[in-house]
Amino acid sequence: QVQLVESGGGLVQTGGSLRLSCTASGSRFSIFSMGWYRQPPGKERDLVARITRGGTSNYADSVKGRFTISRDNAKDTVTLQMNSLKPEDTAVYYCNAGLTYPGQYWGQGTQVTVSS
Repeated sequence: QVQLVESGGGLVQTGGSLRLSCTASGSRFSIFSMGWYRQPPGKERDLVARITRGGTSNYADSVKGRFTISRDNAKDTVTLQMNSLKPEDTAVYYCNAGLTYPGQYWGQGTQVTVSS
C-alpha cells in the first residue's frame, strides 16, 4: 500500500505561480514514477508531468516551458512548480505513483483555480 499526501494548490491570477507537493508513504520501495494529472470540470483526467526514480521526466505539450517537475527520491516527494498559469490550467490536480509492477496509486486531489 502507498499513501499519497498532496499540498499546495489554491486560487491565483493569470500569469501567477503555484507549487504542488506530494509525499508518498507506505511501500515506497515499490514506486517507479511519480507525477501529476489534472481533471478540468466535465473533462477526463490527463497527464500533466511525470518523473521516474532515475530522473527522466515528460510533460504534456500544454505545460512545457511553464511547469517543472522535480523529485526527491530520499523523501519520495514530487513537486510541480507551475509558472505563467492560465485559466485553462484550472482543474483538480492529482498526484500519481506508478509502481515497479502493474498498479498505481492516487492522491485525494487538490484544486487549482486560475482567474482571468
